[in-house]
Amino acid sequence: MVMGTFLFVLLLALLILFFLRQLWSRRHLPPGPLALPLIGTLWADGFWLREDYFRKPAKRYGNIYSIWIGHHLLVVLSGFKAVKEGMTSFPQEFSDRPDDAFLTAIGKGLGIIFSSGHTWKQQRHIVITSLRKLGLGKKSIEHQIEDAAQKLVETFRQTKGQPFDPSFPIRHAISNVICSLSFGHQFVPEDENFQKLIEALEIIVKVTGSFFHLLAKSLNLLSVQLHLEQVLTSTLKIIAIFIFHFKHQSRNDSTYNENNLAQCIFDFFSAGVDTTFATMMWALLLLTNHPDIQEKVQKEIEDVFSISGSISYQDRKKLPYTNAVIHEMQRIKYALLIGAPRKSTKDVKMRGYHIPKETFIIPDVRSVLLDPEQWEKPEEFNPNHFLDKDGKFIEREEFLPFGIGQRSCVGEQLARIETFIFLTSLLQVFRLQLPEGVKQINQSPIVKLTVHPQPYKLCAVPTQA
Repeated sequence: MVMGTFLFVLLLALLILFFLRQLWSRRHLPPGPLALPLIGTLWADGFWLREDYFRKPAKRYGNIYSIWIGHHLLVVLSGFKAVKEGMTSFPQEFSDRPDDAFLTAIGKGLGIIFSSGHTWKQQRHIVITSLRKLGLGKKSIEHQIEDAAQKLVETFRQTKGQPFDPSFPIRHAISNVICSLSFGHQFVPEDENFQKLIEALEIIVKVTGSFFHLLAKSLNLLSVQLHLEQVLTSTLKIIAIFIFHFKHQSRNDSTYNENNLAQCIFDFFSAGVDTTFATMMWALLLLTNHPDIQEKVQKEIEDVFSISGSISYQDRKKLPYTNAVIHEMQRIKYALLIGAPRKSTKDVKMRGYHIPKETFIIPDVRSVLLDPEQWEKPEEFNPNHFLDKDGKFIEREEFLPFGIGQRSCVGEQLARIETFIFLTSLLQVFRLQLPEGVKQINQSPIVKLTVHPQPYKLCAVPTQA
């Protein structure tokens, strides 16, 4: 009995000593919940993701705060001012990716999304250069997107106004745009390699979609690696068919090789397909749920173009309300919970707080897009956020769905062109309606790293008989 009491008191004293030591050693870090052994601060906000998972702690601890996943320190930058300051004041210090077992399993330090340093700089340069050579920003690439959009219109037309799930044709159309860029060729849905590539990518998105699993390292890395190998195998098969000569300068420091090429194409698919797919699915949902806004968009398009007139990306300047609606969709229903984390390459002092070297840095873009200090009605779908009093479109510095700083999305322009052309092409031909008996499509999200709507059906009714 005495021994038991002694051991209890000793354990209690050790725990108190541990917590006091922790508080002292972390006194200069940004504030945050108390970190417990093994689980860190996961106890504070739960183990399951929500839309406000990273915004909620900011209300208590401020716009720069600390959380711990096991022994990993994460510093979250929340709200427009903090994110802008962190990404513009420390562009070099916050430019690397973490040396994390999970991220290494996914990207192997290759490509553009998960690489750092010399490899990242070379791969980013070659990707940007390649996109320009392939016609990004020119009519040639728009024609490919317009072609995919017209095929999408025909698929919608085949539904004859009956309820249908738009997810498959949307994903196929977006995937084929990436195929056109990567391989110079579009694929029919029945193509075996194409099917394997899309299937494996979907599996990886689902498996890696849990942020808790990702950072708590409780997920089966072997399973992820097997699916990743399947993606890269499919990618390399397609490269073998469509790329006959791959030349690069013979330099010791060159990262222009087949493995980096395959990883870059995988990055194109994993980042370029799923986020644009989520954006399009949210857009169709919002337009169906808000027929008044949809009607105003269609009237603007009809006033400017004939029912069969071709719409290009440059025409967005003639369609201020339509452009505002698309921006507002991307703001209110941002496709990512968070982007890939960054890493501090050396000790940094920000707003009086010490951020040690090797800290995970999370610029919370979602908090920027919903920042109550920047948006009049942040929680409402309100296209007026992007219109002045005369109805003219206005650019907003706070609109950052593609990130900010050196690691902002290299595919931003491509994603903007796709979303604009796909949506205007559909709205020029169809009125999106709720199925009979349905009052509203469910807007509650499926929250993973990519935030998707729940599966739904709609009716695409031709505007002209």
